[in-house]
Amino acid sequence: MTRLIRAELLKIRTTNTWWLFGIGAFLTLALAFLVNAVQAHQFLHESPPTPQNASPAEVARIQEQFAAQHHVYQQAANVFTSGQFFGCMFIMLLGMLMITNEYYHQMATTTYLTTPHRSTVVLGKLGTAMIAAAFLWLATTVLNLVAGSIFFSSVEHISPPLGDWTVQRAILLNLVAYALWAVFGVGFGALIRNQLAATITGTLAYVFGTQVAQGVFFLIFTFWIKKTWVLTAMVSVPAVASQVMISPNKMYPESPPQWVGAAVLIGYGLLAGAIGTWILRRRDIS
Repeated sequence: MTRLIRAELLKIRTTNTWWLFGIGAFLTLALAFLVNAVQAHQFLHESPPTPQNASPAEVARIQEQFAAQHHVYQQAANVFTSGQFFGCMFIMLLGMLMITNEYYHQMATTTYLTTPHRSTVVLGKLGTAMIAAAFLWLATTVLNLVAGSIFFSSVEHISPPLGDWTVQRAILLNLVAYALWAVFGVGFGALIRNQLAATITGTLAYVFGTQVAQGVFFLIFTFWIKKTWVLTAMVSVPAVASQVMISPNKMYPESPPQWVGAAVLIGYGLLAGAIGTWILRRRDIS
């Protein structure tokens, strides 16, 4: 297994894939950090709402949601996990390419002859994908911590809120999100082994599929079932689940607890890994 992981890491290091994805991840990280910092500045200086003609219970609910979303720890969690959306997309694409490259460059036969047990090959790729995800998480987290600390101390004139468990938990769960999306990418690459088709399909499904799914849930809530559980069920979308996992109030006030987002994403990761292993064990190499 160690030799397999070293071989997979060598494949990544000796191609242009890793630094192209790295550049993309860091560019989107900078943009996401800017957006989150501006949003944090606005939220931390915004006055609580005073709704007119609302019942005391409704006023209390609105103010409770406002306090939760505008709390410094909530905003710090958003800032210190900036870039997760596109970072997870790039690590998912890397996981796909670890499978599809075998067929695109006609290396699958050599790989399976060298290691006849295909389950071992898949486990090696899954382990390598998670290691790559951990490296990307570490690099982006260090940048977020440095830039975020400067932002809170220089712009907001407050001590960087790194000592609170809410912030620490968001940062650690962000690592889980990166690792699970890497596993999901390997499984998706096994499902669609054509490199171009897998890359295009995965990217479109991740970016636009998520937006479409959110729109469908909001339309159902607005015009059909006016129950908050409809919006809560939006966590069933993988990208939304990873956002909820690190910051439940970042997406929408009706989002479920963080553990629900983690459970949904873990479920998708395990399912993708199991399906990918099953397909690769039975699919003809040619």
